[in-house]
Amino acid sequence: MKPEAVKRRFFTPGIIVLIIVALNGLVFLAVRFFSGLGAVTNLDNNTPWGLWIGVDVAAGVALAAGGFTSAALVYIFHREDFHDIARPALLTALLGYTFVAFAVFVDIGRFYYIWHPLVMWNGNSALFEVGICVMIYMTVLYIEFIPVITERFIGRVKLRGIFAAINKPLDSVLRFLDKGLSKVMFVFIISGVVLSTLHQSSLGTLMVIAGGKMHPLWQTPILPLLFLLSAIAVGLPMIIFESLLASRSFRIKPEMKILSNLGSMAAPAIGIYLAFKIGDMFVRETFKYISISDTASRFFIAELILMIIPLIMFLRKKTLSSSSSLFAASTFVIAAVLLNRINCFIEAYTPFYDPTVYNPSFGEISVTIGCMALLVVIYKAIVIIFPVISQGRTQQENLP
Repeated sequence: MKPEAVKRRFFTPGIIVLIIVALNGLVFLAVRFFSGLGAVTNLDNNTPWGLWIGVDVAAGVALAAGGFTSAALVYIFHREDFHDIARPALLTALLGYTFVAFAVFVDIGRFYYIWHPLVMWNGNSALFEVGICVMIYMTVLYIEFIPVITERFIGRVKLRGIFAAINKPLDSVLRFLDKGLSKVMFVFIISGVVLSTLHQSSLGTLMVIAGGKMHPLWQTPILPLLFLLSAIAVGLPMIIFESLLASRSFRIKPEMKILSNLGSMAAPAIGIYLAFKIGDMFVRETFKYISISDTASRFFIAELILMIIPLIMFLRKKTLSSSSSLFAASTFVIAAVLLNRINCFIEAYTPFYDPTVYNPSFGEISVTIGCMALLVVIYKAIVIIFPVISQGRTQQENLP
């Protein structure tokens, strides 16, 4: 089925609410840039990072994993039956990584020095490797999206007035890009998958370096592997989650055959992640910390429960045949990985000699929620303009 632009009205009550939420976040964002981090956040010299790193960056990178998992399925393992979900997953990853890069820019105290890693290399730094990989992968994602743009505008460039003279040259450029990229796109796709595995795991390496600053329940030498496995585990559920939301929003019948297959593939990925996580806990004998009734143990137990529930659900045929059950199971996985990143970067991480207890400020929460709302607005605008979602599906006429 050929992807087409979705013919739906852009401004709806839901979009208007999201725009208001986004504007609220942008107000606090402006204060941050003009008055500094201290004016908006509860960060200080003792608490160097908080919500923006734990959620906007660490969780954002993990939840954008649908891009490289779908690319691996379709273009490396040649599962052409999943081709219809490749473009929506690509768009979600592109927007997700753009959000992550912007979050890093916002969270750095001297944000105007964000370009330094490009020229000041430090090969011994895990954070440097993460930064470079994210920048390169984000560039790769935009290159991978170019064929969607050329497909939309080839033969349709109709600028008017003084710009009419560049219609033919611009169309020629689009055709050149389309033809040229079709021959080398496999290079960018393979590069994207490799880069994703590198920086997903290196975020775990960053926390391994934290050493004693991190709670024993999460501090483990295999944390890079756990970060990579959890990203793979959430990649397929994230595609299911996004696809069902888009289907509901645009009143399109969901591709249940594809989503059911993704759900059946999600179960082994989740199982492998849990096997390593629970196995590591027994090898290191850190299960003794679970018996201590404190916030850390409760968060760790909640993280495990949120991952075990969807594992059981994805193993049931009843779940795979129901869109609502698939959506619920996927939501549990997303919540589990989100909580894991919050645990690792916020709950489990305690800087030495830190007398304060960090709680995110209203401004921090507003910026995070506002950016998420803005991403949804941009996503809808793009799928209305560009051929992203397959339109061979029958429309649901009776949806409200």
